[in-house]
Amino acid sequence: MRKQVEILDVPIDIVSSEEAFEKLKTFLEGDKLNKVFTPNPEIVMIAQEDRELARILREADLVLADGIGLIIASKIKNLGLKERVTGIDTMEKLLTYSAEQSKSIYLLGGKPGNAELACKNIEKAYSGIRIAGFHHGYFKEEDVEKIIEDINKNNSDILFVALGAPKQEKWIDLHKDKLNCKIAMGVGGAVDIYAGTAKRAPIIFQKLGLEWFYRLLKEPWRIKRMMNLPKFLLYILFKR
Repeated sequence: MRKQVEILDVPIDIVSSEEAFEKLKTFLEGDKLNKVFTPNPEIVMIAQEDRELARILREADLVLADGIGLIIASKIKNLGLKERVTGIDTMEKLLTYSAEQSKSIYLLGGKPGNAELACKNIEKAYSGIRIAGFHHGYFKEEDVEKIIEDINKNNSDILFVALGAPKQEKWIDLHKDKLNCKIAMGVGGAVDIYAGTAKRAPIIFQKLGLEWFYRLLKEPWRIKRMMNLPKFLLYILFKR
């Protein structure tokens, strides 16, 4: 039975990393699209005002706690979240499994050229994986139908959408009835990481849950959006 907690009215699945992975494997053996999202405190705060995003998260098939702030909030409120389950780590497990089981993936997002480069790097790193296709994230509205046709005609099992939040969540939700894949997952900047044009935070930052701080050091222009983090903790402490 699915167990969830609500953090500022956003549902989060109570799962460990391994439990989430087992759930994803069942999705791949099913016959319908499953929407998978990995919100962090910033996305939870956006959902406080963006009711469309809030609805999309509520209707998702799996919502993972990607962000140490969500775990801290769970401890403060004694909600029972087991651990942080990051999107990039979950994607890596899916890539490994896809290579072992000859599942096919499609990458959508990143700068022009990055999705193609990411696919080449993934093929090298995960022998046996099938690349169904790719497309950069700088497409126009008139390109969408062609992209969906490309995703479907190549029998994509997993669609990784890296358009950034909340655009990626809304894109998946808007086109959910047209997509024939088994999993559609929002993965933020993962395409650029696999392309090698962006780096993940060093291990020490990952273990301390400070990837957001590393990102801020690298991209100081994000300070305005990062202010959602202290605001999030204040909401948790004082909202009844």
